Amino acid sequence: MVVGQLQAPTIMLGCSSKIPSFHDRLLSSSLFGDGVRAGHSKGNIYGVRLGELSIPTERCATTTKRFSPISAVVLANVAKDVMTFQAPVLAKPEADPKTVASIILGGGAGTRLFPLTRTRAKPAVPIGGCYRLIDVPMSNCINSGINKIYILTQFNSQSLNRHIAQTYNLGNGVNFGDGFVEVLAATQTPGESGKKWFQGTADAVRQFIWLFEDAKHRHIENILILSGDHLYRMDYMDFVQKHIDSGADISVSCLPMDDSRASDFGLVKIDGTGRIRQFLEKPKGEILKSMQGDTTVLGLSAQDARKFPYIASMGIYMFRTDVLLKLLRWRHPTANDFGSEVIPMATEEYNVQAYLFSGYWEDIGTINPFLMQTWPSLISLPSFTSMIR
Repeated sequence: MVVGQLQAPTIMLGCSSKIPSFHDRLLSSSLFGDGVRAGHSKGNIYGVRLGELSIPTERCATTTKRFSPISAVVLANVAKDVMTFQAPVLAKPEADPKTVASIILGGGAGTRLFPLTRTRAKPAVPIGGCYRLIDVPMSNCINSGINKIYILTQFNSQSLNRHIAQTYNLGNGVNFGDGFVEVLAATQTPGESGKKWFQGTADAVRQFIWLFEDAKHRHIENILILSGDHLYRMDYMDFVQKHIDSGADISVSCLPMDDSRASDFGLVKIDGTGRIRQFLEKPKGEILKSMQGDTTVLGLSAQDARKFPYIASMGIYMFRTDVLLKLLRWRHPTANDFGSEVIPMATEEYNVQAYLFSGYWEDIGTINPFLMQTWPSLISLPSFTSMIR
């Protein structure tokens, strides 16, 4: 604002040469009106009432004050600016793949895929020619920008170890930057508990949870738990972003499921916010029917919701690092499995959110799905290959 000839205000003090403060000049200006200056008693003290706050102010009886009207305008503009000020809205944090580590579970015996697993680990079973089942989550991790990858192995691990060493050798052109691909083989350690092999998915992770207590991994905020025998294509960073946005402690990737296969999966019930309120691993009979729900909350049409009345877990979990450490170390130190023990118990205490996956997904843990995906020309169902063309 440009001000021309502005005459300084005249101040005449009859009893003191003290210069009035900015507070006094502000209260005396026309900004507050006559009501503020009214109510003085015997010229010594007057009460200034702003809202419900009364401020006693000393005053000289013979003081006379004269201010330029421009001062009041300036003060009014300042007050207006202050009153309309709004704090900036903070943006939600964006998911960073550098703060995510993945653990691929590859230690199962693979008895349902026998005889293909007679001499091979289940994730090392060939699919699509020269590929192995382990290449599916590995490819998803790499294309999602997640380059800190651990692979847990136990049964017939030599076949899987060889494939990992030959395919993801950093000297063969696969560059992980500051990342890594490490095989964590089941091993025995001192102590009674150290003499046991992996007792389940949660126990396998627990035996190597000390890795994330190391100071060099202090920047790892979330841990992604993956299976080594699923067929799908997924951007894990979308999963991580939803996990962060919802404020979840644990997130479970889910998809709608029909009656014919619902009993083969862990099933969940969610509320209107997407929070998982109940989680049952492979329920049967009447308990299975009790897990039906309105899947239109997932965005399905009424017709599709009738066809897919269940919400099934894909066995893909996202944990906040501190929550995973607490669950496996202290809260449930004897729980061996994520799907049947850790996550169902965690729903009572933690914010466990469901993440809806709408793409193609198939569990290759048994012979039937394996053959259906290996020889898609013999069946009428869409194959994984046709879904990604």
